[in-house]
Amino acid sequence: MTPAASPAGAPGLFDPMTLRSLELPHRGWVAAMCQYSCDPVGSPGVPTDWHLVHLGQFALGGAALVITEAAAVSHEGMITPRDAGIHTQEQADAWRRINDFIHEHGAVGTKTAVQLAHAGRKASTYWPFSGKRDSVPEADGGWQALGPTDEAFGAYAAPRAMTEEDIHQVIRDFGAAAALAVDAGFDTMEIHAAHGYLLHQFLSPLVNTRTDGWGGSEEARFRLTLEVVRAVRRAIPEGMPLLLRISASDWTEGGLDGDASARLAKRAAEEGVDLVDVSSGGAVPAASIPVGPGYQVSLAEEVRTSGVPTGAVGLISDARQAEEIIRGERADVVLIARAALRDPHWWMRAAQELGHELVPAPQYERAGSY
Repeated sequence: MTPAASPAGAPGLFDPMTLRSLELPHRGWVAAMCQYSCDPVGSPGVPTDWHLVHLGQFALGGAALVITEAAAVSHEGMITPRDAGIHTQEQADAWRRINDFIHEHGAVGTKTAVQLAHAGRKASTYWPFSGKRDSVPEADGGWQALGPTDEAFGAYAAPRAMTEEDIHQVIRDFGAAAALAVDAGFDTMEIHAAHGYLLHQFLSPLVNTRTDGWGGSEEARFRLTLEVVRAVRRAIPEGMPLLLRISASDWTEGGLDGDASARLAKRAAEEGVDLVDVSSGGAVPAASIPVGPGYQVSLAEEVRTSGVPTGAVGLISDARQAEEIIRGERADVVLIARAALRDPHWWMRAAQELGHELVPAPQYERAGSY
């Protein structure tokens, strides 16, 4: 049984969705969550059994799309030495194992996405559970971070201001990572341009104070992200959708806001982005963010006025809360993270609470265990 549609005929959380040729069983997705659990010495950036279990549990729990943690498109783009990557064949092979498991065992035909990322000036830092909150020195396995300028993020080590060649190399790295991700069996991918990492650093006027063709005007600040979108779009099949995660507000005067983010979304869609995953914050350390249940949903709604589908994320934990967001046409999908960690079968439970019956994938019917 499914609840009646809204008077306007808007879909609900458990209605299917199609992006290009990708058919998704419903609109409940898993947001990217960094795990900092790769071996920094033996196999840097290679996902492990931890990642298989972490991501696989959400597929068993009924998620429609599982997005991996940020996977760095180059070694220098890793946030920490324990980050995952998608810039070597060994890393791609390890991701394929995880994709194969999810595709075989996902309860509702779960699909997978990799989040392509570069940390920029936030690179080469210690992982959260290390007990340290600063940059990793080169003597301990760290490296020189890059940024739009040489201005540091808070107390982190100062980055090296990127040259024109550095910028073009990053664009090439995103394209090469996208090609590896296709070969690794991902169904789609998300470009990470949020949370104060490299692409967001170029987008934000609070960080990007360059005066060349990559900074200054809004068009110049958007340029790197749009060039990356073009490079990734060229590297993936026409029928594969492309997602873009943005921080739609810097929560600081003079920073990015919903209006600018809607303009970015429209430009990105013109270059081949199919959905914008709307988060916020991270560009500067002193931002005052009004955290609370669903606190970023209004940003997704504002970006959606561009005509581009959006995803809402941020302290969405209740099934009816998620259903209202979709039926109210405030966003097109809902992504959860903390709620999924607390309950890896969140989508099964949410469907039951909302009176839906999730259609099991064939292997569950064969096993009789659904």
